Amino acid sequence: MEEQNIENSTSAEKKNDSKSASRKKKIIFGASCLVAAIILLWIIIRLLIPKAAEIQWLSNKMIAVYIAIGFLACSVVAWSILRKTLRTRLKMQMAMRQDPDVNDWLIIFNWTPKILYAPTIVASLVASVLMFLNEADFLFFGSIPGIAIGSIWLAIFFLNFLVEEYSISIKILVITLVSFGCFFLWLHLLGWVVGFLRLFKHLALSINATGYLLIGIIGLLTILISWLKGLFYYLTITPNYMNLQEGPTESGEQIGREDYNSRVDTSDFLERLMGFGRIIITFKDRKREPIAVLTWRIHKKAQMLEKVRAKFAIDHLQQTRPQQQ
Repeated sequence: MEEQNIENSTSAEKKNDSKSASRKKKIIFGASCLVAAIILLWIIIRLLIPKAAEIQWLSNKMIAVYIAIGFLACSVVAWSILRKTLRTRLKMQMAMRQDPDVNDWLIIFNWTPKILYAPTIVASLVASVLMFLNEADFLFFGSIPGIAIGSIWLAIFFLNFLVEEYSISIKILVITLVSFGCFFLWLHLLGWVVGFLRLFKHLALSINATGYLLIGIIGLLTILISWLKGLFYYLTITPNYMNLQEGPTESGEQIGREDYNSRVDTSDFLERLMGFGRIIITFKDRKREPIAVLTWRIHKKAQMLEKVRAKFAIDHLQQTRPQQQ
């Protein structure tokens, strides 16, 4: 019993140390922002005051500047008012780390399935750079045909489409590979392999650098929106309960551990190779639909989920030292 109290007090001391360290980081960050704002204001004053008479304060450009300044000011005011009412996933993670009664916990949110197009997004950005260098005729990049870049990009996109659209298990993947092998062996025996491959030369695709860049930016924005949504819609799983957060404030639902079950789904082999999997929450109330959460680093999340579900959390009282008489 004494050893358990010592471990609990040690855990509480570590949580308090992390809390003071985070407070110091906030103070340093705030002071740095204040100094940067003062320096920026001084630079603006030095640049504008000597030319104040030459500036057309009611021109279209200045009106655009006023709108931008007003938008930034409104954003700062809104953030200062709402920051204490917001209950983000990052704040919840900090609260879990500082809670002396909870040592094992898991916070997850649902990624958009378009996150599986990450290889296509990376390929789009790389293809954009290559096409810019190709159009500028820089070094040997000018000799790379745009059709070759487009064909590689199209192949990556097609594979990504299969991963995102269909659930491909190891059995289906092996059967597909064996079927393709047998098909090409049959074509080889007939001498039709080259003729069959020539059918695909008409699928050559050529996109300029701006097109590839636009595809990459749209993909990144889709992933960013999914991450921002995950700041306010997430699951917090602890040994005793699961908290279902459903908005930017305290709106949510707490569900006892006996009222739900959890399982990990990594049946899609290609998704698993990319590090993704699904954690599925089913409820004791059969009328309630299950919740499927697509999450990254599924191996680590599955281990953490097993640790959380295997434990009960019991509040402990921090013993105070007896006063010396």
